[in-house]
Amino acid sequence: MLRTADTENGKVRGLPAADPRITAFKGIPFAAPPVGENRWRAPQPAENWQGVRDCFEFAPISVQDIPGIGDDIYCREWHVDPEIPMSEDCLYLNVWTNAKSAHERKPVLVWFFGGAFQWGYTAEMEFDGERLARRGIVVVTVNYRLGALGFLCHPQLTREQPDAPCNFGCLDQQAGLRWVRRNIAGFGGDPDNITIAGQSAGGGSVMAQMACRDNEGDFRRAVIMSGVFGSPYEPNDFFRPQSLEQAGKKGERLFEYLGVNTLKEARKLEADHIRSKYSELRSRGEMFFTIVEDGRFCTQDPMAAFRNGARIRVPVMGGNTGDEFMEFIQAADDKELVNKAKGYFGSRAEEFLSFPEAKVRTAQGYAPVSAPELGVKDIFLGENRQNKPENCYYYRFIPDIPGDDAPGTFHSADLWFFFETLSKCTRPFEGRHYDLARQMCDYWANFIKTGDPNGFDINGKKLPQWKPYTDNERSEMLFTSEGAISSAEQNSLVRFLLGKVK
Repeated sequence: MLRTADTENGKVRGLPAADPRITAFKGIPFAAPPVGENRWRAPQPAENWQGVRDCFEFAPISVQDIPGIGDDIYCREWHVDPEIPMSEDCLYLNVWTNAKSAHERKPVLVWFFGGAFQWGYTAEMEFDGERLARRGIVVVTVNYRLGALGFLCHPQLTREQPDAPCNFGCLDQQAGLRWVRRNIAGFGGDPDNITIAGQSAGGGSVMAQMACRDNEGDFRRAVIMSGVFGSPYEPNDFFRPQSLEQAGKKGERLFEYLGVNTLKEARKLEADHIRSKYSELRSRGEMFFTIVEDGRFCTQDPMAAFRNGARIRVPVMGGNTGDEFMEFIQAADDKELVNKAKGYFGSRAEEFLSFPEAKVRTAQGYAPVSAPELGVKDIFLGENRQNKPENCYYYRFIPDIPGDDAPGTFHSADLWFFFETLSKCTRPFEGRHYDLARQMCDYWANFIKTGDPNGFDINGKKLPQWKPYTDNERSEMLFTSEGAISSAEQNSLVRFLLGKVK
């Protein structure tokens, strides 16, 4: 087994994973610590070391609210350890490989975690790369800066470092990806066969990296899980970039709240003090959670870049869970619904109201639709309008999720399945769930290898056919309690609303 590997900064040593055929390298530095004068700067090169560096444990997580304190579903599910090490020195990545030598050129997955750009870390138990590595994938999980330390924008930064004034968390991801390009051959990976993937804010990050033309040639395909949002009712600005001016005003308010006037003063503050004060300010609505159109890393809305063909055009897999981020028409009764529909759809209001789904009423409102589903399908149709469109594969995750909290297919529930890490979860999963997870991980591995999820599962059985989602053939892959089921789009309201996404 390949237990040591060469990197540009020195040799690293990994440990056997639970499966000794896999080697896990944890806590490899891909950039210099972003501390002191490097705070709120683009990531700088890592320093060299002598001898062999033991990479046996995850590095500290990015500065964020202490995990595992609350009783929300995410603290119960995987943010379980309030004593997990945390540090501003956080630019490290992890590698899982089943290569026996550095000459095997296996396909590579580069993973960006989610958490609204406020929370999350590569050490989350569901991100264990071992099951994918068993399928011949070299898995890399990349850490990045979060919250005010990762996404601050301020006029002083814009003046003093115009080449990299903001979007530091995204620049960390980019630096990690480029490190992989330069170094992954030493771990048996193919630097010319990389897939970038992420969920939630990680999916939004994949969108941002695809929209950055500087990344041309750095990856061959992409996976966007619950990371694109669209609404046919009120505009949904989640993950939509802000202007430098808008974001800079928030930065000025943060400096005021921190009691500093200059960037120099702010760089001298303790990271934990910034974390604490930012957490207070965020509770009042001052949240750094979107990328900024800085004219360098980000030049336009990534959704627009996808629709108009300006993104880095590679095959994409994307989708959502069934119960996450629903959009509604807020109306007190049927009469108000009619008036709201006229406001949203004008002359086509009567057509909208003719769909049975439009009359569905819940405690939150009328006509519920999934914002991630509309967002993903909208950009996929945009790609389909391009010359020689790349294949885009849509999925919806809708199995039963066990537990006495009856959670439904909540946001992030699919992560246990794609990584096939259900055994690390406390939920009472049964055989059907493990069968589904194996299928989902097989589809994912096939896509990472070739850009096409179709083929055979790990047991040599042919997987149900998964066709691309196009304007002429609205094909979906449904991940259900009975397994993967190929389907055609059934919701006629969704088809109508796709022309109205804002």
